[in-house]
Amino acid sequence: MELIEFSNRTMMLLGGLFWVAVVLWVWALIDIIRLSRNSHESPAPWLILVILFPILGSILFFQIGKKRMKESKRSFNPKFNHD
Repeated sequence: MELIEFSNRTMMLLGGLFWVAVVLWVWALIDIIRLSRNSHESPAPWLILVILFPILGSILFFQIGKKRMKESKRSFNPKFNHD
């Protein structure tokens, strides 16, 4: 079996892409948790998607989920029964 040799430039590019993916993943997880506090939408599906598919899930969350979670804000509207 022959090993594939990469140049230093290729290794630096792959390392940079790896760190961009890690930062995107962590940012998505933090955003999901932060936005779930003020949203009616459950964060569970987004958390599962982002954890199972870090790059694709993060991109989908930032394109679709973040907007949906911001639009479904909770409102404090208690109905007290005054007899």
